[in-house]
This record gives sequence, structure tokens and C-alpha cells, in this order.
Amino acid sequence: MVHVLSSRVLVRPVDPERSRRFYGDVLGLAVYREFGTGPERGTVYFLGGGFLEVAGRAEQAPVPHLRLWLQVADVAAAHEELVAAGVEVLREPVQEPWGLVEMWIADPDGHRIVLVEVPAEHPIRYRPGI
Repeated sequence: MVHVLSSRVLVRPVDPERSRRFYGDVLGLAVYREFGTGPERGTVYFLGGGFLEVAGRAEQAPVPHLRLWLQVADVAAAHEELVAAGVEVLREPVQEPWGLVEMWIADPDGHRIVLVEVPAEHPIRYRPGI
């Protein structure tokens, strides 16, 4: 059995400085640690119960198969902040048929990011009878 103690998503951006500005300044992710020097240095950000590592440099834009699922307290507030920061919103906030409120953006390399709000009455938060 694999006993996972920690996890992180690794991103190799085309332009590391641009990606660090996006994740650190625009999204406001807190830095867990930094390592190395120069443009390809690594920065690891907190992602709630996991981490996102931005390090190295890709020769070309990656195939955008990576999706990040980020739970936030208030999608509407995140939407306002991100639009004010100039982030392109791929999909406006909407309450999905499964009850979550979701909004989609992308990082500078095209990795899609869904910001998710779990409403107070959603079964993820509350399960009647338990």
C-alpha cells in the first residue's frame, strides 16, 4: 500500500516569472518554500491540503490537460478580485446542478483552474442523519 504523507502538483511554465506573478500576486497563494536561484528557481505554494510547485522552464506551452480544483470561501468575491486584477474569466460563476458554485480561469500557460464554493447546505458540508 502507498502511504502518502504529502502531495503537490508540479508545473513547468514557459515563463516562470510570469507564472510566479500569476500564482503569487494575482491569486495570492502563500509561499510554502522557495529553492534554487535564477529564473528557473522553484516556488512551492500552499493549496489548502496540498501544494503547487512552479519550477524550471518548459520549451513550449504544455498540453493543457492539467486542471486545478481550488475551493474558496466566496466565488463571487474571488470573481470580483480576479476581474479587477485583469484575469480573463473563462466561465462566470454559476451554481451547477450538483450544487457547487464554480468559476473557471486559466494560468498563463493555459492550465485551467476551477474555483469552487461549497454552499452551506451542500452534502459535502452536511449529511442529514449522520
